Amino acid sequence: MRSEDVPVDPDRDVLPDGVDPTAPAGSVTPAEAQKHGRAGRNLPAAVGVGVALGVVVVASLFLFKDAFVAVVVVALGIGLWELGRAFRSAGIEIPLLPVLTGGTLMCVAAYYGGMETAAVAMALTVIGTLVWRLSEGADGFVRDTSAGIFSLAYLHLMGVFVLLMLVEDDGPWRIVTFIVATIASDIGGYAAGVLFGKHPMAPTISPKKSWEGFTGSLLVGIAAGILTVRYGLDGEWWVGIVLGVAAVVMATLGDLSESLIKRDLGIKDMGDLLPGHGGLMDRLDSLIAVAPVAWLILHYLVPVA
Repeated sequence: MRSEDVPVDPDRDVLPDGVDPTAPAGSVTPAEAQKHGRAGRNLPAAVGVGVALGVVVVASLFLFKDAFVAVVVVALGIGLWELGRAFRSAGIEIPLLPVLTGGTLMCVAAYYGGMETAAVAMALTVIGTLVWRLSEGADGFVRDTSAGIFSLAYLHLMGVFVLLMLVEDDGPWRIVTFIVATIASDIGGYAAGVLFGKHPMAPTISPKKSWEGFTGSLLVGIAAGILTVRYGLDGEWWVGIVLGVAAVVMATLGDLSESLIKRDLGIKDMGDLLPGHGGLMDRLDSLIAVAPVAWLILHYLVPVA
């Protein structure tokens, strides 16, 4: 097959890695098309990595809850490192050490001390970030400290709500419910977008997103929400619908927000740590956006088992 015979449809929910959706026909080589297919990623690698991550999460949740705290802290730390590297490409230097240290303390404080302790840790981290950056002078002070505080809120503040779910007696199942609803949204949107995607949702932000994909996200996300809330948490079925819809909306907004960050910084992926996925931030973007809303819904609508 000649390169000009390989279809490039910018309305699809997913395009092959490294392909500009506005590029002329022939910009996708046969080797790239064969490797990624219509799905736009190395699907076997993506599935393998996803399964491996799932095993780590489930094992840490149900064998020793405290180990999941470490999983969250490590994941957010890697995400912060990727975000810092992305900002650095645009000449922005996050005060990495104080943000990482304070963010880790926030998460640990949330699990062992509650929301109030985490709030105090965040306030001290903001102050520590400002003080840390003082020694480098006025040039870029507002830029760098703002990026650092943004990163703290974008990652570790969202992670606090994950650990607030975990601290409950049925915490592991609350985490499973939150993660499954988010992943179901991603899978439903991915499949529907590849198969049926024709109408772009936000072409100026993410040409891969389509309304057909969003519909698939809603259907699969709601189904996952009902099943996990009803049978994992013994909650009401309608709460599963509320959670499913909220997870889909927030996951989509989280993904679009990260896409806008990457476009602003002029990069495609946050990293290449996970084969078939990109960087870890490319997987965390939906989860961190869903976490506070999932905590709110489950905390007030599903009694602790």
